[in-house]
Amino acid sequence: MELSDVLAEVRETVGTVTTGVVTSAIPALARIDPHRFGLAYAGVDGELVGVGDWDTAFSVQSVSKVFSLALVLAHDGEALWTRVRRQPSVYRFNSLSELDGDCGIPRNPFVNAGALVVTDRLLGITGDAKQAVLDLLLTESGGGLYVDEAVAADEQAHNHRNSAIAHLIADHGNLHHPVEDVLDHYTGHCAIAATCGQLATAALFLARGGIRTNGERLLSAADTTRLNAILLTCGTYEAAGDFAYSVGLPAKSGIGGAILAVIPGRGILCAWGPALDAHGNSIAATQALSTFTSITGWSIF
Repeated sequence: MELSDVLAEVRETVGTVTTGVVTSAIPALARIDPHRFGLAYAGVDGELVGVGDWDTAFSVQSVSKVFSLALVLAHDGEALWTRVRRQPSVYRFNSLSELDGDCGIPRNPFVNAGALVVTDRLLGITGDAKQAVLDLLLTESGGGLYVDEAVAADEQAHNHRNSAIAHLIADHGNLHHPVEDVLDHYTGHCAIAATCGQLATAALFLARGGIRTNGERLLSAADTTRLNAILLTCGTYEAAGDFAYSVGLPAKSGIGGAILAVIPGRGILCAWGPALDAHGNSIAATQALSTFTSITGWSIF
């Protein structure tokens, strides 16, 4: 079966999502039509196909954490893991419950606490963390992405929980820059707007063993494998076990409704559906990716 036919079948299976809710954490995103859906596949061989709203831009939100982490690992290697752990969390992505008991060391780089520490380090490396993430996405995707300043401003105005998380981390001495600066850069790269096709193409280095679109190496093959392992165990938060069971691919979700999934050696999938479950993961995107791997058998297991 051609991949375009597979995607069409997936689209038909997903239908119109009638469960879940669009995030209310960011008012600009709360106004998005919950019935939108897009799915794109970018292959390591250059193939790019999609269905539905796959060329509609949306707020990537926590999917950007994949790219900020890759940039830090490319520069620091193993050094990051003295400040962030690699363990799944049983709490929500924006929870403070574990953080104080863990002395300000976040459980993993994909919960908000961990991503704030990663952003803090990227700010130290580059001087402009949000621009560094945007530049990587622009270069790898071929362009067209941008920071949605309206979403960024809206998120900054309602950033109370992330502010509390950042202050708690700083109180334990695990932030090296002012809280306000870290929050600005974190919010900025989360507010990047991209399409399914652009995100899938930008992440192809994760399917190519760390090799960028120009043939240069961003990550070693070993570090790429390790990053994908953390995506599998932590990328969809406390639902990671269920996601691995039903989809079988390393993946990262965001409250904008996107899920980016890696098929090592083959390509990248990006699905988008704004209606979320209780864990903050897109219901339509999860269903689409599960159906895709069931049809194709393209699982890492």
